[in-house]
Amino acid sequence: MGYSNNCRNLTTFWDKSTNRCEPCEKKAGSEVQPNCGRDDEDGYHSNSHKDCKPNTFNDGSQYYCQECSACPPGTLVVKNCTSVSDTICQEIRNESTTTALPKSTTTHAATSFSTAATTHAYITASSSSQHAAPWTVPIIVILLIIFLVAALCALMMKKRRGVCKKVFDKRRTSYQNEGFSPIQAERNSEVLCDMLNADILSAPLHKVLDDLDVLEELVILLDPDTQGIKSTKHLASHCSFPSTWITYTYSMKDTKSPLKAVLEGVTSKQPDWTVGHLAKLLRQMNRNDAISVLAKLRPTPKSFT
Repeated sequence: MGYSNNCRNLTTFWDKSTNRCEPCEKKAGSEVQPNCGRDDEDGYHSNSHKDCKPNTFNDGSQYYCQECSACPPGTLVVKNCTSVSDTICQEIRNESTTTALPKSTTTHAATSFSTAATTHAYITASSSSQHAAPWTVPIIVILLIIFLVAALCALMMKKRRGVCKKVFDKRRTSYQNEGFSPIQAERNSEVLCDMLNADILSAPLHKVLDDLDVLEELVILLDPDTQGIKSTKHLASHCSFPSTWITYTYSMKDTKSPLKAVLEGVTSKQPDWTVGHLAKLLRQMNRNDAISVLAKLRPTPKSFT
């Protein structure tokens, strides 16, 4: 509830000298009070700003404090969250990859070792075959063939692992400090395919808005703003909605669900989005309970032909 009758936007106040609503000041480490704490007659009902709550921050670019990000698995905390800056995370590098020999050196060493071992085995077999029984020669030849095949397979597998690792490293995205919790694409896709079938993942996003039962369950799960649990606010942030829009949407929560407003906004700006896009964002938020609700969507012939 604001203090101004003229300014419906709570981040503005009524300026009698200009007879219009003026924006409040943005302060790092603080969030603005409704209408800067002022009424339409220049009366002050509270301070213009209040300090950010624990586990929230404002770097001075927003009117309201935002929840601190948590470092995802596979990363470590470089700098803890403060009232004026978000958590800074860094990906944990595998030390074995930094100390490993170059690919060409490793392959050459393995090849040289295999050649030396084969030569040594052949000389030993040749010298001992002169005094061994005649049936030992075929056995030695078979063992040599098995050894060569095994060495060749080992080299091919090692080369294949190196190629796969190179491709994976290209696909892997680094963690960025915008409140985004990154998840490896391969793992994310496998989890979603286990929880949702391909028909649901490829269905257009408005399918969620059309199914009132599914939409109601998602509203019950995601709209409440519970400490430590990702909610519609985080989903809207991932969809690039500004914090002022999110705050206004939640202020109208009694008349319209914030989740429904987010879904309507996304389908309007991104008509090509599918249920799979929404499921990936929910997976990044660790909201598998909401993904399970999406599994209740039923395909229609019109949507899936």
